[in-house]
Amino acid sequence: MRGEGVLLLGGGGFIGRSLAVRLAERGDAVHILARQPLAGFDAGPVQIHCGSLGDSEVLRRLLPRCRTVIHLASESTPGSSAGSPTREAGNILPTLALLEALQAHEPIHLIFFSSGGTLYGNPASLPVPETAPVVPLSYHGAGKAAQEAFMHAFRARGRAVTVLRPSNTYGPGQSLRAGFGLVRTLLEHARQGTVPEIWGDGEAVRDFVYVEDVVEACLRFVDKPEDSGTYNVGSGEGYSINAVARMIGETSGLPLPLAYRPGRAGDVKQVVLDISRLRATGWEPRVSLAEGIRRTWEWLRHS
Repeated sequence: MRGEGVLLLGGGGFIGRSLAVRLAERGDAVHILARQPLAGFDAGPVQIHCGSLGDSEVLRRLLPRCRTVIHLASESTPGSSAGSPTREAGNILPTLALLEALQAHEPIHLIFFSSGGTLYGNPASLPVPETAPVVPLSYHGAGKAAQEAFMHAFRARGRAVTVLRPSNTYGPGQSLRAGFGLVRTLLEHARQGTVPEIWGDGEAVRDFVYVEDVVEACLRFVDKPEDSGTYNVGSGEGYSINAVARMIGETSGLPLPLAYRPGRAGDVKQVVLDISRLRATGWEPRVSLAEGIRRTWEWLRHS
């Protein structure tokens, strides 16, 4: 008989930490598998286990204690693997090891975090639904598509797998990562008085979703252990990079000039997610981009 806990793979990351806190608050036993000890989870219902995602011995001990596994782990970003497609092997191979480990246990609900911002390439129409062709332009997106293909094959064996495709997630607690996290990066430039470099003319459109809204979407499927759907997780609204920079300037009261550089072949021109499938579950994005930027700025000012 399977356990009652929730195992977070990548639980030390931005979304993972927020999700761990919410799961613990509602009374779930939370296990985080991380490469090293994590600060802030010293006691209580959140237990830290050191090891890699593909560590079969650690998984053998943890899986019988869990009813749900949430896979958020990623060793790359669209920027970090742009010139090195082999970096995506660091995501794909551990995911395959996880699926192999899961096959040896009673059915456990797997929730996999994919990418709504990179999978669809430049879609033919907006907003883009989950049924649209998967045509990634970046190696990172291709890596997510490959992992989704294996998730589909795992489903074909009678296993429940929920795939979440979040758009550009942001909010308090997000750390700086080169080439990743536009809102967090631009806020930091505003705070430091530095000029960010933008690839292209700044008119590329993205869908931005607040971290608490992503967490609430995930929690819905923790409570639906038989679900095997694929869902976009976004705001359903698009904003250009230039528009986001203007909003950050207005919120911070600080100038934020941009330095434009030639565009890159792997950059998506515009993507806005169709979130009607997720809305049908009763979920709604609660935090607007303007409010989310304000909250994130206040956190950053006092951090």
